[in-house]
Amino acid sequence: MEKSRTKFVDVMEKAIESANSMHRDELLFPYKGILYPTTICSPEVFQALESFEARSDDVILAGYPKSGTNWLSQILTDLIDISQKKTPGRESSVNAKEVFPYLEAGDADKYERMAKFPSPRFMVTHLRPENLPKSIFKNKVKILLLIRNPKDVATSYYHFSNALAAAPSYETWDDFFTDFMTKKLGFGCYFEYLSEWNKYADQENIMTITYEEVKENPALAVKTIAAFFGIPLTEEELQLVVERCSFQSMKKNSEKTHGAVGNILFRKGGVSDWKNLFTEDQNEKMDKAFEERIGGTKLGKKLKYDLYCKA
Repeated sequence: MEKSRTKFVDVMEKAIESANSMHRDELLFPYKGILYPTTICSPEVFQALESFEARSDDVILAGYPKSGTNWLSQILTDLIDISQKKTPGRESSVNAKEVFPYLEAGDADKYERMAKFPSPRFMVTHLRPENLPKSIFKNKVKILLLIRNPKDVATSYYHFSNALAAAPSYETWDDFFTDFMTKKLGFGCYFEYLSEWNKYADQENIMTITYEEVKENPALAVKTIAAFFGIPLTEEELQLVVERCSFQSMKKNSEKTHGAVGNILFRKGGVSDWKNLFTEDQNEKMDKAFEERIGGTKLGKKLKYDLYCKA
């Protein structure tokens, strides 16, 4: 895993270096009505991605930014290692030659390189389903969809934006909240993201899991994920994955695995941090938006909004 993470570190350091010489307004660019980070994505990559040929045995993790994708990436790469009789963390991991696990990030030639990778290929994406290659759904690739309560997503995204040079920073939480609610962040509106993915929530090749349920019972979550991808686990292997994916373990190793951005990516790893930022008016606005957009949907119910998002 460290080999692929070294490449991850290279890409992030290059993105930060590029961002340091850019004006705030240049850090995001629009593509088909959604904003994306300029130093990570590009129109050329999105165009090349359209013809990407997915395999039925690919492993895909989908999640909006700050939903816990780095955390679940750790779990999935460890599970894939185990399925290949490798020891997690000790041997070259899946896709070790690829520079970045995110499907929409990098250079336009990456998909030609990925065509030569052995199976199973592991990919992460922040994209909405309508912007993913059609081959993913045509070939019924298994997708783990990760969702998180919107108030904690917003809170984590705010701290992330102010800590990472590649994202626009904010003078106040109020300014960020306004942008979060008006679709002015990288990868677009979270409520629209949930609404679009909800259309696919009943498909048998898509499993939805929440950040909160993984936090509440990591062992059960790992077992459920492994079963979905058809990966048998011994009790010893299960405990190894659970131990390696703990927030304390990942934060401790973050500099080695993610370089300078490790401390930014693994900030608190908790639930309900939103209570430290949201005003009463902001609570009411988000409660109303949630209810209007996805409150009665399958994904809306799975988020247990009343439990995690009510003051």
